[in-house]
Amino acid sequence: MLHERSVPQPNIPSFYHSNIPSFLKGNAPLTQSTELMTHHLPGSEVLPELVKEVLSKGAECRLQVKGYSMSPFIKDGDMITISPVFGSLPRLGDVIAFIHPKTDKLIIHRVVRKIGNACLVKGENALEADGLIERSHMIGIIIRVERKGKKVFFGLGPERFLIALLTKKSLLLPVLRPLWRIFRPIVRIFLK
Repeated sequence: MLHERSVPQPNIPSFYHSNIPSFLKGNAPLTQSTELMTHHLPGSEVLPELVKEVLSKGAECRLQVKGYSMSPFIKDGDMITISPVFGSLPRLGDVIAFIHPKTDKLIIHRVVRKIGNACLVKGENALEADGLIERSHMIGIIIRVERKGKKVFFGLGPERFLIALLTKKSLLLPVLRPLWRIFRPIVRIFLK
């Protein structure tokens, strides 16, 4: 005969429970602050308000990317970790999460220029910039990218400044394509 034991629940403030939909409760224990919260949400419905709420509590949020606008550095299906943005504006080249003021969608794109209290953001694979995004619409900075379970290092380090400048002028892909053709055979040798 099986005996059911009740597992003691951690002492977590009630706002953590009230702001998380019931379908997410129970997938993992709720913890405060620095724990990653992983959400596998259906289709392209990322629930911007939920992500915004989690980040506003100081917690990091982990999401699966849908779309190709940040390719080749962030690809469709990659897992990203978003850290809350506090205080000052993100730096040139940072990849940020923001709620687009016109569409209310959560978007992940790179800062290509800073103007006053706003940033011009654009996806690496996008034809046009998203426009100036005010600080109030920015909810986080991407601090980690994982592809097929492995951390992706290129794109969030010091090279982000050059990537931002090339992206701003729509020169990133024309520069990367010939370089990739040259270095692809070398990379394949080292990855074997």
